[in-house]
Amino acid sequence: MKMVNLNTFFKPKRIAVIGASKNPNKVGHVIMKNIIDGGFEGKVFPVNNSGGEILNCKVFTNIKKIKDRVDLAVISVPAKFVLKVVKDCRDKNVKNVLIISSGFKEIGNSKLEEKLADFLNKNKMMAIGVNCLGIYDSHNKLDTLFLPRYRLKRPSPGCIGFVCQSGAVGSAILDIATEQGHKFSKFISYGNATQTDESDLLAYLGNDPNTKVICLYVEGIKDGEKFFKTIKEVSKKKPIIALKGGLTEQGMKAALSHTGSLAGKKEIYFGIFKQTGVIRADSLEEMFNIASLFEKKIKFKGNRLQVITNGGGYGIISTDNIVSSENLTMAELSNNSKKVFKKVFPKTINLRNPLDLVGDATTERYKIALEECTKDKNIDGIILVVL
Repeated sequence: MKMVNLNTFFKPKRIAVIGASKNPNKVGHVIMKNIIDGGFEGKVFPVNNSGGEILNCKVFTNIKKIKDRVDLAVISVPAKFVLKVVKDCRDKNVKNVLIISSGFKEIGNSKLEEKLADFLNKNKMMAIGVNCLGIYDSHNKLDTLFLPRYRLKRPSPGCIGFVCQSGAVGSAILDIATEQGHKFSKFISYGNATQTDESDLLAYLGNDPNTKVICLYVEGIKDGEKFFKTIKEVSKKKPIIALKGGLTEQGMKAALSHTGSLAGKKEIYFGIFKQTGVIRADSLEEMFNIASLFEKKIKFKGNRLQVITNGGGYGIISTDNIVSSENLTMAELSNNSKKVFKKVFPKTINLRNPLDLVGDATTERYKIALEECTKDKNIDGIILVVL
């Protein structure tokens, strides 16, 4: 697996914001303000044809007029000007560009994006974007997101690294995560993946010391073989939890118009996830529930799970999910546990897995079941479903 060095995107010392604006409602102004208010400890250079001053920083009319070295350029200009701006970055010897601008293949403007990708590759430049929300690194105090901090919450420093194709889903993720107290190491919105793609970002997080668990929201991938090899390798180091968007025909069409991604059949993705050890989530809620287990460093002794419920149908669903999983198995109650339950539970309760406490289950019945199953050496973990 070839590694791409993305350190400068997350550890820059000097940032140029191209398209910076004096207007507080403009994206370029918001990005400038977020970088400063986020506590960035390096230098920030606003670039705008108008010159003057923005947020007490001198404005340069062109990135080439900045005398200092620039490590990262954040670009927020209309799509038709992006290639010219990237050429200016090349002339300034800026190798890393974060392109917020939209208006490319997601609206049918594929040729412009192809020209941009060709230029980046020929000049050995690295780009995240286009059409993205930006990146956020809580540990390095880097906030290039284009939504203001009072509107979009930022998670506290932690160990979850999130790679997200969609900016809209990304903003919801950040809000939910902050509200529920999940803590992030990095959040990366990569949009159309013009050059740097999800595989590159996952590989980077796989070696990031601040990231212990990786979450991925993906609508479509560009290079299936590269993706397969990358997640297979990374999932050996850290857990990857993936949520796939564009599962229906309508969803696939929406993905194409959203980030210009060919979504592909869900069975292919689900098969890849299963073969590579990636944990599949069916919703953001489920994704965060799973991530929290790793975030809190909860470790199971093994893979034998006991289901306890008072709803037979949910017991069946849980059983199906466990049995169909590559890494989990159903536990078998010990004879001792069965003896305890036989003494205190109604005869209508079948003493097996799942353990269905039936519809009239009381708090005391649940308490007995949990206490005994916790002591049972045949059981490594418990799934509790209460109706």
